[in-house]
Amino acid sequence: MTHQPSHFVRAITFTLSTACAFAAETSATAPNSGSATTSPSLYDQIWKYTEFYHNDDNRVIQSFRFTGRFQLDYAVLDHDDFDDLAIRRFRVGGKAVVFKDFTVHGEVDLQPEADPVYQKLTDAYIAWSRSDALVLTAGKHSAPFTMDGSTSSKELLAIDRANLANNLWFPQEYFPGVSAAGRPGKWRYFLGLYSSGSATPEFGNFDGGVFVLSTIGYDFAESLKAKKAVLAVNYVYNQEDEDNTFTRSLGDVVSLNFNFEKSRWGFRTDLSGGLGYGGQSDLWGVMLMPYFNLTPKFQAVARYTWMESRDDNGIRFARYEDQVISGRGDKYSEGYLGLNYYLYGHKLKLQTGVQYADMRDSANDGGDYSGWAWTTGLRIGW
Repeated sequence: MTHQPSHFVRAITFTLSTACAFAAETSATAPNSGSATTSPSLYDQIWKYTEFYHNDDNRVIQSFRFTGRFQLDYAVLDHDDFDDLAIRRFRVGGKAVVFKDFTVHGEVDLQPEADPVYQKLTDAYIAWSRSDALVLTAGKHSAPFTMDGSTSSKELLAIDRANLANNLWFPQEYFPGVSAAGRPGKWRYFLGLYSSGSATPEFGNFDGGVFVLSTIGYDFAESLKAKKAVLAVNYVYNQEDEDNTFTRSLGDVVSLNFNFEKSRWGFRTDLSGGLGYGGQSDLWGVMLMPYFNLTPKFQAVARYTWMESRDDNGIRFARYEDQVISGRGDKYSEGYLGLNYYLYGHKLKLQTGVQYADMRDSANDGGDYSGWAWTTGLRIGW
């Protein structure tokens, strides 16, 4: 099944590709004065316009910034002649700092090719903080657990999250709730209480259970002479309730993950498992992702994912395989090789990757799959 992109997507693709090429060429040919002071790049000059207001002397509002992301994907699978060019994510909103210690953030998810264009509310919260040691947040905000689940889609090293996160992290990223988080010294912690009732595009109906997310971590960067070396444990207790649609049917989820980064290379790992309920099998898996910075702008990424479920049909496919295979399986493995080009860090980058996925379906009811996929995309964040 071949999906033909709409005129809108083609127009967006051409416009953004041209803009990026122009920006890259302009930046590459900009004169170098040789002085110690580096003049702002073209990207710096463009992105500065996302901050509409900044005045630390104003007692009421200190800053207001336009926030969001635009992500475009083109995917090809060697199954059923599948190819798809589509806007993966398009979010816009604003973030304000008020009364010195409060942050107010609101953002919506849009899909220009859909009817309606408005899809859902993502962020809608107020946060209070006076230092990195404590941040209190109330409203609809992210519930970060597992390695990829705690990484913003703006900052993923592979073009998409590993299937481990797709199965053990929840299908929604943003939930109504309250949380406390902080980074006192080398320690990291997070404690959140969220609603997991029936989902709506906004805050949900609060008619189901709740889930608790706790994280404790420590950064060993200094002792390992690295830029980052964070070892963290995530634990989720999800109240069993048939009305829960914000979350997966997993009552308990545990993730042990490690994020290590040197100047030229690094790796990320995740060992996770969950106890299912209501027809969802227990499942567990591991993800390994090394990467190497070939140049200041080019980065090579590799990833291996393995998962197994106790019972049949306990594992879901990843995003694009799920569009061509209707079943599920009980043993999954995936290998990924990718290349990233950072024009302006994670704010503007091109990503491409090839993966081979294999799913075993012991029940033999439509989940068997082995195949290649290639995905490339443009990522813009502000």
